[in-house]
Amino acid sequence: MIPTKDEWNGALSARHGEALQRTFSSATVAVCGLGGLGSNIAIALARAGIGKLILIDFDRVDIANLNRQQYKATQIGTYKTEALCENLQEIAPYVTLEAITARMTEDTAAQLLKGKEIDVVCEAFDNAEAKAMLTNAVLETMPGTFLVAASGLAGMGSTNAIQTRRVSSHFYLCGDGTSDVAAAGSLVAPRVMLCAAHQAHTVLRILAEQFEA
Repeated sequence: MIPTKDEWNGALSARHGEALQRTFSSATVAVCGLGGLGSNIAIALARAGIGKLILIDFDRVDIANLNRQQYKATQIGTYKTEALCENLQEIAPYVTLEAITARMTEDTAAQLLKGKEIDVVCEAFDNAEAKAMLTNAVLETMPGTFLVAASGLAGMGSTNAIQTRRVSSHFYLCGDGTSDVAAAGSLVAPRVMLCAAHQAHTVLRILAEQFEA
């Protein structure tokens, strides 16, 4: 039986405190890229009670995704936006979801994000060019919006190497900063999920105004 919205919010407030939970519940976060990073970020934020998630990806679920991404074997072939919305609605029934099935490019990134009153944008792409494109788009065209990005999460290196650092007042970077999937040859679930957890927790800290030094 699904709990009522009051019961749901009460349980979250009991964990976070009423004031902080009100802050989370009124926040809007965009997750750009719904792979190993993005799908885990979205689930962590939904569980924390973020009020609205904007989910952006163009791809479909593939069998190769299932070792580290939050999809099911029965969802292979489904657009990631649709599959993740389905999973999130089961996990956190009162989160507001906006799914955008589109490829973000230099020409479309700002258009897809602007005008949506987004508090934080999460960069969760899997290639350097897309990461740089989104970083430039947010920092140049969305003043006042926070960006939480990732760099370095591949391979079997120590999880202790994954860290969060504040690059500038509105730009945070999570990861080990060096590992690359082409060189490391692997992406494993725990390390990818750990980097995603860093990103999700950084979002919550930003909303709570607990900024990194």
